[in-house]
Amino acid sequence: MTTTTSTDETAVTKQTLSVWALTALVIGSMVGAGIFTLPASFGRATGVLGALIAWMIAGIGMLMLAFVFQNLAQRQPDLDAGVFAYAKAGFGNYLGFAAALGFWAGSCVGNVSYFVLMKSTLGRIIPAFGDGNTVPAIVTASILLWTFHFLILRGVKQATGLNNIVTVAKIVPILIFVLILIFNFNADLFTTNFLGGEGYDESILAQVRSTMLVTVFVFLGIEGASIYSRYAEKRSDVGVATVLGFLSVLCLLVLVTILPYGILPREELGALRNPSMAAALEAVVGRWGSAFISLGLLISVLGAYLAWTLFAAEVPFMAAKDHVMPKFLARENSQGVPAASLWLTSSLIQVFLIVTLFSQYAFTLALELTSSLSLIPYLLVAAYAFKLAITGETYEANSTSRSRDLTIAAIATLYSALMLYAGGLKYLLLSGLIYAPGTILFVLARREQNRKIFTFGEWFVFSIVAIAALSALYALVTGQIKI
Repeated sequence: MTTTTSTDETAVTKQTLSVWALTALVIGSMVGAGIFTLPASFGRATGVLGALIAWMIAGIGMLMLAFVFQNLAQRQPDLDAGVFAYAKAGFGNYLGFAAALGFWAGSCVGNVSYFVLMKSTLGRIIPAFGDGNTVPAIVTASILLWTFHFLILRGVKQATGLNNIVTVAKIVPILIFVLILIFNFNADLFTTNFLGGEGYDESILAQVRSTMLVTVFVFLGIEGASIYSRYAEKRSDVGVATVLGFLSVLCLLVLVTILPYGILPREELGALRNPSMAAALEAVVGRWGSAFISLGLLISVLGAYLAWTLFAAEVPFMAAKDHVMPKFLARENSQGVPAASLWLTSSLIQVFLIVTLFSQYAFTLALELTSSLSLIPYLLVAAYAFKLAITGETYEANSTSRSRDLTIAAIATLYSALMLYAGGLKYLLLSGLIYAPGTILFVLARREQNRKIFTFGEWFVFSIVAIAALSALYALVTGQIKI
């Protein structure tokens, strides 16, 4: 009787989430700290026209990726171990491992960007923190890192109501920022900035290309929208909520990017320190605007960091349970926390934090490397969906949606590949420095299972990864690549 009641109550609870409630959940999960840096990120690279083109490309590409994840969740419900499970099913063990490693490393570098942005924000009050990559900033960030680490080990996952507080802290300052800039908009200045300003001779193509990894970064986590399907009254509500939530976030991103061109010249926007949204608002209303945005960002980042640390630690844990990574990473402590995976995750974040000491633009490095690492798993997932549509696998019972799914998967695959190209060779080579040594985990897992380490095709893929890593190392030593 108790079980039945519980089941019924659960069903009622699920039905209380309307399509609008689901849309709000999607928006809350997608809006991250990256939006607070958009005015300067775009101001350094492009004028108004280039920014609009960049968001049009990103909007179409990322929406197609969201549909790919939803389609795969419905067609392959047994592949629920994570993003890497699709890559493994479609292209074998090593590429499945590579997807897991890239997604995990990207999440870790993304967490580093939170620390850098937080310390850069506090640097306006505490000059010793600078732009978030000074020794005092790294030491303080390291203390926070390991404080969170031990809290999570003890089973402290999140405080009651934390998600609501974090969502409000993110959305309210952004909406107020947009409203204030609308009322202070200078059309003449906007027109001057349309092509980048006087004397700015970069081609539109070059301007757009230089913003691509930024647009990817602010959309990372879009695949998480499909997890809310279990709360929907109707399955179709999930698709509606995904589109509405995505379009709402896209509108916010475009407004936060475009409106600052109406208050400052492009070159001044590009010179703003992060969080540049705070600096842009300060230029309009004074110091209180900067403090207001900064406070919202700090609350947002602290809450988001806890959630993303848990998320990052889940990736090696699930990969180990799926026999893609060594089995020691599947260990849980008495609190049910994936302890071994968490230790490895925190250690990698610590290494990346130390690397930012040697980076002139630490946040930009973290942002663009995160995007590059995450795009490789996205590309493999989109290619798997394309493969299913081409071969007709999983479409035996109902082939009516096959042509539509083929088009969506093709666009998502092309978009992911183009974003990797637009990001440039530098970040692909730097990614090799993570993939090559990280392959040790794959070797250990295969030996545990007494299986052949690589197939012939996987040897070829690993050879490319190794060459990329050695090339990156040589370029760093000789100064051809600067971080």
